[in-house]
Amino acid sequence: MQRDKISICILRVGGTNRDGDAAQCFRALGADVRVLHYNDLLKRRDLSLYHGLVLPGGFAYGDYVRAGAIMGKKLASTMKDEINRFVEDRKPVLGICNGFQALVEAGVIPGFTSLSDVPEAALAPNKSGHFECRWISLKANGSSPCIFTKGLAKTMRFPIAHGEGRFILPDKKAVDLLSERNQIAIQYCLADGSLARGKYPFNPNGSVLDIAGICNEYGNVMGLMPHPEDAFRNNQMPDWAQNKKEGRGDGFEIFDSMLRYIEEKF
Repeated sequence: MQRDKISICILRVGGTNRDGDAAQCFRALGADVRVLHYNDLLKRRDLSLYHGLVLPGGFAYGDYVRAGAIMGKKLASTMKDEINRFVEDRKPVLGICNGFQALVEAGVIPGFTSLSDVPEAALAPNKSGHFECRWISLKANGSSPCIFTKGLAKTMRFPIAHGEGRFILPDKKAVDLLSERNQIAIQYCLADGSLARGKYPFNPNGSVLDIAGICNEYGNVMGLMPHPEDAFRNNQMPDWAQNKKEGRGDGFEIFDSMLRYIEEKF
């Protein structure tokens, strides 16, 4: 499929504030992007027409109850069948920060069961007790089936901006299952690439196994707390003022890998 024929749906609701940033990344890569309010998608019922779905960052519905909860329950209660088919057709779904929280609340990921009726994980308040907003180091899991991380460097830097990013699972059995399936896509690490091992501030929120992002079993759905759209170009990187290099930032490959996957598969 030619890249200009690829259609990406970026879903927004009241409180979403990163839809424009995500759209700009995909447009820069030549894809056709439609930023749709959730109510419009409900009226149209045409999710199947898109090749990829993105849930961007922000504070959907004010993050009342808890982060991503209302958005997640809306997805599960009004679009469950459509989203299930979308995922089963192996179309890519990307949830960034608040989008990750919504995907977890909707039961889309981890995906131990097909679009679970109840969340199988949670993104709890940061252990630090406050909002974390800064650049962090990340390490991609080369053994993961995640289609979004195929072209990532071994270590990278993305910014974070969240108050509820501590990824937790209900028990050791779930932790082991996630590890065995290699569904851990990205982890927090030190500058040298060694895992943070829970140490603050390198692991900014206390996530189990230093998890910054996970995928479903097939790798076509990923949620992550850091913001790759804020590291898309090199002039967005924190050391740009020193090196003045143009070109790709560390987050570029997240978006390009998604489009390459669609080009090859559809």
